[in-house]
Amino acid sequence: MKIDLFDYHLPKHLIAQTQIKPRDHSKLLVLDKTTGEIQDSYFYNLLNFLDSNDVLVLNETKVFPCRLLGQKKTSGKVEVFLVKKIETNIWECLVGGHGLKSGDKIYFAKKLTGEILGDINGKIKQVKFNFANQDFLKIVEQIGHTPLPPYIKTKDSADIKKDYQTVFAKTTGSVAAPTAGLHFTPALLKKIEAKGIKILKVTLHVGLGTFAPVEVEDITQHQIHSEWASIDKTSAQKLNKYKEAGKNIVAVGTTAARTLEAFSNKHGFLQAGEKWVNIYIYPGVKFKFVDSLITNFHLPKSSLLFMVSALAGREHVMKAYQHAVQNNYRFFSFGDVMLIKDF
Repeated sequence: MKIDLFDYHLPKHLIAQTQIKPRDHSKLLVLDKTTGEIQDSYFYNLLNFLDSNDVLVLNETKVFPCRLLGQKKTSGKVEVFLVKKIETNIWECLVGGHGLKSGDKIYFAKKLTGEILGDINGKIKQVKFNFANQDFLKIVEQIGHTPLPPYIKTKDSADIKKDYQTVFAKTTGSVAAPTAGLHFTPALLKKIEAKGIKILKVTLHVGLGTFAPVEVEDITQHQIHSEWASIDKTSAQKLNKYKEAGKNIVAVGTTAARTLEAFSNKHGFLQAGEKWVNIYIYPGVKFKFVDSLITNFHLPKSSLLFMVSALAGREHVMKAYQHAVQNNYRFFSFGDVMLIKDF
């Protein structure tokens, strides 16, 4: 399957640089995944398209400011991007700086230091820090910078840190926000529950690979990155019960969808637990658990666009994206949103 089938033209001015205020005032494109019919609305009208047969699944991961700015002993600037914890105080990091080698130390604010243990792959290195676990994360929260996607040119600030976090974020670990969840407000969540719609939560910590481009011509040959995910026993049991009862499982974001599909066995039955997952979904791959999806608009030729196309069909999705461009929808992380569902 050729990657060019998932390309589209996006004018730069449609790439959202800031979040709409209030959050739920973003545009909502509603796509019938069977017929391809499109409706235009706003996210605060979401309840017009959901009922008590729907079950929403949110990803409660919390973005942490994993971009650290430090310097070498010679005062040369170094940028360290925390990617994955290997041991209590050893992390896999993307390191930017000249002439760094094993044994070199990096000095940060708040008396935090890091020592390069060795290369993993190019600029990806193992770094040992002098603080661990919660002590380390506390310092990172104080001195770190929000790892905004490269297409967002807005400078990091306290406002951006708040905007780039869902209102239900709980478990620290993501380098990027589960952006479909950014549109929810506490008031809207209360209205959803008041209508009898169940809300359950899972966790998937978004990794650096979410920004990695697909570099193969045949998308079936792409190697997907791994991410840590978990579903607790109570949530898995409830979701299995709702699925068996014929309820419509609505994943809020591709991260929630990947989690549900990764923990679902071949019979479509969720198994609780926690593990590294590297599930790759593209047209031709069948969803086992997820029925519907709330998702932002994704980059051309991206694995996330492949996944959305697997749920609703490439033709329907590309037509919806063309409609969104023509109607000045805002794209990507701070942009507008789609609901893909059967009506």
